[in-house]
Amino acid sequence: MSPPNPAHILVIDDEPDLRTLYELTLLREGYRVEAAADLAQARVQLQERRFDAVITDMRLPDGLGLELLREMVSQQRPERCVVITAHGSAENAVEALKAGAFDYLTKPVDLKQFRNVVASAIQGPASTEKPRADSDTGAAGAARPGKSQDGALTLQRLVGESAVMQTVKARIIKVAGSMAPVLIQGESGTGKELVARAVHDCSHRAAGPFVAVNCGAIPENLLEAEFFG
Repeated sequence: MSPPNPAHILVIDDEPDLRTLYELTLLREGYRVEAAADLAQARVQLQERRFDAVITDMRLPDGLGLELLREMVSQQRPERCVVITAHGSAENAVEALKAGAFDYLTKPVDLKQFRNVVASAIQGPASTEKPRADSDTGAAGAARPGKSQDGALTLQRLVGESAVMQTVKARIIKVAGSMAPVLIQGESGTGKELVARAVHDCSHRAAGPFVAVNCGAIPENLLEAEFFG
């Protein structure tokens, strides 16, 4: 049985077979689905109504999905956008996240991952205005509305109110909204684990456990066996 107010999703892809596959997958999850084959059709759909999420292919006949994403961000539209990129195109994926995408998927799309990403994208009220990236944190480093209280407290533990630290906190909040893997680098003692905990506490996974593993204390052959065996 479908929920009383099912999420409304826009799917944009110029390949009819893939577009139908995405539509059927979402319809089976109980969502309402609209479809577009190019940017022009998508813009018409977005002018007529609001959605809970937008899923767009990177390359379309009349331009790039990133063009639409940037337009949505500049218009402060509330929909979260998932971008589908060519398999192995890491540069495109990074570009999509920088442009404001909620997450990205690579082709060929795994349907289980597809369902999980969409479910995460539609969490929270779609009517809430998306804050600008430079206003994600205040003077005290508080998290934006919708983030957990634990996230706000963890951000406050990051000492410093300089422009650089404000940028770090804003970036933590931005990547926490994505399901993409995050690599944190830095010298020993610079607070990598604290940043990792802040990302966790600001994400939709905040209610789950945060497990810190000291890889340096694990013998190399055992580590290889665990991760690559």
